[in-house]
Amino acid sequence: MLLRRWSPSNLIPPSTLIPQRLLSSNRNDDVHKVFSIISSSATAEELEESLKSSGVFLSNELIDQVLKRVRFSHANPSQTLEFFRYTGRRKGFYHTAFSLDTMLYVLGRSRMFSHVWDLLSEARRKDQSLITTRTLMVVLGRVAKVCSVRQTVDSFRRFRKLVSEFDTNCFNALLRTLCQEKSMTDARNVYHCLKHGFRPNLQTFNILLSGWKTPEDAEGFFMEMRDMGVTPDVVTYNSLVDVYCKGREIEKAYKVLDEMRDRDLKPDVITYTCIIGGLGLIGQPDKARGVLKEMKEYGCYPDVAAYNAAIRNFCIAKRLGDAYGLVDEMVIKGLSPNATTYNLFFRVFYWSNDLQSSWSLYERMMVEGCLPNTQSCMFLIRLFRRHEKVEMALRLWGDMVGKGFGSYTLVSDVLFDLLCDMGKLGEAEKCFLEMIEKGQKPSNVSFRRIKVLMELANRHEALQSLTQKMAVFGRPLQVHPSTESPTETPGSLSAHSYN
Repeated sequence: MLLRRWSPSNLIPPSTLIPQRLLSSNRNDDVHKVFSIISSSATAEELEESLKSSGVFLSNELIDQVLKRVRFSHANPSQTLEFFRYTGRRKGFYHTAFSLDTMLYVLGRSRMFSHVWDLLSEARRKDQSLITTRTLMVVLGRVAKVCSVRQTVDSFRRFRKLVSEFDTNCFNALLRTLCQEKSMTDARNVYHCLKHGFRPNLQTFNILLSGWKTPEDAEGFFMEMRDMGVTPDVVTYNSLVDVYCKGREIEKAYKVLDEMRDRDLKPDVITYTCIIGGLGLIGQPDKARGVLKEMKEYGCYPDVAAYNAAIRNFCIAKRLGDAYGLVDEMVIKGLSPNATTYNLFFRVFYWSNDLQSSWSLYERMMVEGCLPNTQSCMFLIRLFRRHEKVEMALRLWGDMVGKGFGSYTLVSDVLFDLLCDMGKLGEAEKCFLEMIEKGQKPSNVSFRRIKVLMELANRHEALQSLTQKMAVFGRPLQVHPSTESPTETPGSLSAHSYN
């Protein structure tokens, strides 16, 4: 057992700790109370009266937490907007940037774009400093997810009157959003059309250099960057190494490493991880493992991601013994395998339909304290359904609820299918209620599946109870994007379309 070294800071009287715990508990209770008011109120007037009579002090911190919970539980966006405006109307009160961005995210997710722009206009009049580059990314991210590239660019232009400085940082935010929500081709087309209105910097090129499909395109863009007098850094070179490795041009990737060293730019762990992945693509997993040793000679030590790349190579080659050997080596080096490490093995076991190995690996994860992520859970739950293993599925769900990992929504859809197919209505109802208690909304498909079984079993009271609990999440207002912005068929456009 490790003993803590004595220091005066360790001598905290228990009496000072209790109020802190009570304060945290009271704060959580207040968040839950306000969230329930938002979810259950039918009108704006009812919402205001309930908030006034609740006795809860609506501080910035509490509002931040309430809005955060609304976001992750998919609560009623219309009533949440009423709550946001009610609290903002108080004399001398100003929302935080976090609250504004979260509220905009909630509205954008529900496609309530007219309210998004109204709220931004209100924020500009009251406190323009709240509208930041992050705000721009939040709004553009939601627009880009459901609207066309042109509509996204039009939305970007509207920010010219909203932000204090419409500069290269804003331009970079647009490009990053297009990379994430549309395609790299869209981002590069927009760059070429709008670059003359901004001054592209190193960050601009680093955003655009990621994800290239062909080395020829990357080389051309790299030359344009140099012609504009922008000096590449390690991130820039890593993008070039990555595209060469993905294109299986390993010799060119090694030449980039030499150029980096000639320019006194030290290749980092990301550089070597790309090389390891590239060697795996050309069927040289043993040489890739050698890179782990080679990089140490240059003073760069492999991290978990580097080991995962080498492990992936052996998993693809079906050499699981060597893959497990690298996991053991990681542990010896003081590195802890993460969920991504285990997913490499889960994928092999899933496609080979190896239930026992998957279950053993899952138990090993739990013993070692490495919580699975959503991908791990999906590999497992689909395998359990394939083999009709109800007990294993319920064990996984119980761990998810108890320890808080994985996506309840994605896993529950498969779980409810399994339970309903096996006639386990009681278990399905229990899991359904656990999900709601966690503030997570089950899918409508799962609800309809359970509803049919309850009706057949004449469990009308239980069905009515579930229906009432589902009503807490409300029904988001679905507004087609064409009603909020110019009508256009979503999709990629050529560069000249943005002029």
